[in-house]
Amino acid sequence: MISVVLATHNEASNIEKCLNSVKSFADEIMVVDGDSTDNTRELAKKMGARVIKTTNKKNFHINKQLAMDNAKGQLVLQIDADEAVDEELAEFIKKTDKKIGKQKKFTQNDTVAWWIKRHNLFMGRWLKKGGQYPDPVIRFYVNGKAGLPQKDVHEQMWVDGQTGVADGHLWHWSNPTFAMYLHKFNTYTSFKAKQLLEAGLKVNPITFIDYLLIKPTITFLKLYIRHKGFMDAWPGFVFALFSGLHHLIAYLKFWELKRGEN
Repeated sequence: MISVVLATHNEASNIEKCLNSVKSFADEIMVVDGDSTDNTRELAKKMGARVIKTTNKKNFHINKQLAMDNAKGQLVLQIDADEAVDEELAEFIKKTDKKIGKQKKFTQNDTVAWWIKRHNLFMGRWLKKGGQYPDPVIRFYVNGKAGLPQKDVHEQMWVDGQTGVADGHLWHWSNPTFAMYLHKFNTYTSFKAKQLLEAGLKVNPITFIDYLLIKPTITFLKLYIRHKGFMDAWPGFVFALFSGLHHLIAYLKFWELKRGEN
């Protein structure tokens, strides 16, 4: 049995495309919805999903883990609503189910989770460089053998056993426009600012220079030069630039939070 699980919040424009891509192999679809104000839940139910309504968490991995905890299948695919499975990945999932779908016991030497390559859409371009391809993520696993730490928005799953690499790809259209990217950029930098506050970071000239110049510059050069983001033309430059600015904006938001404490 294969379960497909996802967490949603106002994903009415994406949910049908996502779920249509898994219908050839999904025996169960489990959706945890974070209090959507559109018709995400209705569309998910219409497509056969089991839906749990909850609050929309700042760290959406909490809701992802809730969906994972409610999966009944031996094998689980965790997917985001703005992703779709290609045919090669779908075939790999079905073959894996035939191979180990009824296996009862797994040892530490068994492969129990798989990295999946992703294509990422940014400002109308599928990025091929800048660290955005193959962008592997652990999303397919044996139930109970992987999970999310739920501490960061860009964390990978922990795995109790060995990992492999799946055939095929996920198509990820998270940021088709710059406006949509900025919306998530604002959310992620606010989350990072709170993490810096909780970690006890000090406001002083050293941390200011680090987050104003050093971290942004290193990140930009790493993505744009080392990982050849320049080959993705204008979108590649913008992605590298704002990936660097992420540090500065998070620090400025942290500074405001710190000032509010005092």
